[in-house]
Amino acid sequence: MNRLATLLCFAAFISLPLWLTDPYLLNALITTGIFIIGAMSLNLLLGFTGQLSLGHIAFFGIGAYVSALTSLGFDVPIVGDFHIVHVPWPPIAGFALSIVIAGFCGYLVGRLSFRVRGAYFVIVTISFAEVVRLVALNWVDLTQGPLALTNIPSITIGLPGLGYLVLKTKLQNYYLVLAVAALSYLLIARLVHSHYGRAMRGLMENETLAVAVGIDVTKTLTLAAVISAGIAGAAGSLYAHYIRIIDPDVFAFISTVTMVIMVVSGGKGSLAGPVVGGVIFGLLPVFLRPIMPPEAQWITYGCVLIVILFVLPSGIVPRLAPLLGLERKKGSTSRKSVNAVEEGA
Repeated sequence: MNRLATLLCFAAFISLPLWLTDPYLLNALITTGIFIIGAMSLNLLLGFTGQLSLGHIAFFGIGAYVSALTSLGFDVPIVGDFHIVHVPWPPIAGFALSIVIAGFCGYLVGRLSFRVRGAYFVIVTISFAEVVRLVALNWVDLTQGPLALTNIPSITIGLPGLGYLVLKTKLQNYYLVLAVAALSYLLIARLVHSHYGRAMRGLMENETLAVAVGIDVTKTLTLAAVISAGIAGAAGSLYAHYIRIIDPDVFAFISTVTMVIMVVSGGKGSLAGPVVGGVIFGLLPVFLRPIMPPEAQWITYGCVLIVILFVLPSGIVPRLAPLLGLERKKGSTSRKSVNAVEEGA
């Protein structure tokens, strides 16, 4: 979308709590916003590099656990009487660490898994997510296993000269999620319009040609994986501090499926696609719940998805944006990618 449309959408999201007073709907918006951040991070891989990660929820969960444990502290026995003891840090430090550690895990997974393609890459990412889930389930001394980590503190922001602001209310958390979503959107937009972003698109459209003109496949894809994982970790941290209780179910496969649905329905490879798809499929269950039983809700959910994919196979945003004059005409992406590499060589 063009800049004016983006600003108008952002202004609409800012004004939303001013007239939406139902706390249930505001709660739904917050959780939907958190998953939209996760969907935007997944779109960086799926939409701009063509790599489908079905274990993306692992980085979300890592961010949630890292942030929670940093804020709560822990005392973990290692060997005999040797313990690793961590005293609680401010939640904002946990938020920062969740981004760093999730990004580092993204780097490790990227360096290993980007050596394979297709179904093999999907299997590697699913396996990684399952390993992390099993660690969270069985390392009871650290994660409490199925008993869950509870009483996770809310994020606190220091205001110079004014003390501290504890983000406890739904309204405060809504604007926190909106701010992180906006920063994530700007970061991804900056990346995909850079030299590296054009290289990513070039690899997705014609990897053989991209390699021939000098694009480093592993370096480019690993950079995307690190940023994608870091943003997913930030979303997980927001989730932990808002819900204030997490257990290994945070790694549920259905969460990754939800993010994929948001990306594909909204339009993979478009910046606004995960936002539009996230709003539709994040809030659709909320509006269906009062009017139909659970079985009918899931049937309707699936039917809406099928209709969108049949009528708009490229996604909502890529199909409708040109019709509404919200997207400039573009030339061949692969040619731009090749030209960018040749200029930088």
